[in-house]
Amino acid sequence: MFGKLFGRDAQRPAADPHALPVPRRRKNGVYTLRALGDTRVLALVEAVDAGDWEAARTALAPFDLGRDHLVLDELADVDGVQDWIGRVIEEDKENRATALLISGTRHVMWGWEARTAARAVDVTQEQWRVFHERLHIAEEHLLEAAELRPEWVTPWRRLLTSGRGMSLGPAVNETRLDAALRRDPLDLETHVEWVSQSQPRWGGEPGQALAFARDALARAPQGHRLGCVIAMAHIEDWVESDRGDCLVDPAIQAELRDAADHTILHPAYVRRPGWQHDFNMFAMALSLAGERHTVRRVFQALDGACTSWPWTYFADPEGEFARHHRRA
Repeated sequence: MFGKLFGRDAQRPAADPHALPVPRRRKNGVYTLRALGDTRVLALVEAVDAGDWEAARTALAPFDLGRDHLVLDELADVDGVQDWIGRVIEEDKENRATALLISGTRHVMWGWEARTAARAVDVTQEQWRVFHERLHIAEEHLLEAAELRPEWVTPWRRLLTSGRGMSLGPAVNETRLDAALRRDPLDLETHVEWVSQSQPRWGGEPGQALAFARDALARAPQGHRLGCVIAMAHIEDWVESDRGDCLVDPAIQAELRDAADHTILHPAYVRRPGWQHDFNMFAMALSLAGERHTVRRVFQALDGACTSWPWTYFADPEGEFARHHRRA
């Protein structure tokens, strides 16, 4: 009654009819998000996992794989899709571009699985061979998908990943960046990809990635998820640093607070399937920076939902999430 009198009920977001039920929680109070927390995405992933292309096509109806990186990544992460998607490419002419996109993205991820996260000097000759073999297939499929559907941005984002892995050089990768941003100047995943590309370990200059991220934030409308690029730029700087406390700085804390307020905590922010990924980027960056106020609001909104990225920079992603969750 009091909520109605004072208008609080009107401010509550409507319940998402497609939200997956929160699973039984572990003792640490957290859980790893499944299928972007969405029943429709789960149905799609299950169809792909079963190799049922007809069911997958039906389940794809609510989504646009040419723009939705998170849904595409869920499909490309399904082990075994590479074993049958080639047949679909040859047989389903009407949906050839979609099948090529899924295959190309899968081969990028599959290639990195072969390479592993080890330092380059620790990767074996056989791992390098398989890595490049899979990336060559990814390049062919993604370039054809981009040609068939020139309005799509997702092939170009993944061509940035494969281009980095194959060391194609700045000219090629900058051309691909331009191609992606022409299709969507505010695409978050493309910007995050370039933040990684700009790191010294990939040939960039110190400070280059953060400058790129700050420029992106300045162009981002309030409530737009592009602001998450600031969180990832600071996380990448932490990865590059020899100091675990390199982000513990009042200026960095303030910048992350302002970016979160401009982005995920702004009333205009829209919680689409997988919105928890955006919040996890800020949760990790704010935690590494030792921030104590905004980080509490971010973890509270997540309510225990952990996404593997970007916590995979730790040996125990969910455990690290849980540790910072408790502190917040």
